[in-house]
Amino acid sequence: MSIAHVRPLDWGNLEGGLVRMMDRFLREGTMTGDLEADEYLRRNANAALLGLLYDQRMRAEPAFMGPQRLEERLGHLDMRRIAEMDLEDLRAVFAAKPAIHRFTNRMAEMTHQIARVLTEEYAGDAANIWKDAPDFETIRARALRLPGYGPQKADKLRFVLHYFGYRDFA
Repeated sequence: MSIAHVRPLDWGNLEGGLVRMMDRFLREGTMTGDLEADEYLRRNANAALLGLLYDQRMRAEPAFMGPQRLEERLGHLDMRRIAEMDLEDLRAVFAAKPAIHRFTNRMAEMTHQIARVLTEEYAGDAANIWKDAPDFETIRARALRLPGYGPQKADKLRFVLHYFGYRDFA
């Protein structure tokens, strides 16, 4: 996806790493600073959703790259398989150096919980949260039911979906 195909959104109320990533996208055409990582996030809805989850208390770029590292370690990013994993095993995967997130136990737990919700309610695919949604309020309401997603994170999902090419909110 190129810059020419994405109409900018107004993110005047936001601050932090996601804003830095969107600014970079408008200047350089990459959200994470790594075109391959951006492409991975565009191809994998589960990774985009988890990347936003991980974007807390650490730099946004490595947070969004965390799901790719998780897939490399597990050999998959299959939400059904992650939901079935022993939580202690998942914690060990998160904690292996370099750690996927600075809060390895908490993010492993949140990932495990989100994997269960995605499996039970969305056929294991985060894209099913927004595929049929007529407007962002519906998507937001669905996101608010996810573990680790409060109002601010649910609001940021609009920008993640827009800039990674899942939905056009311009």
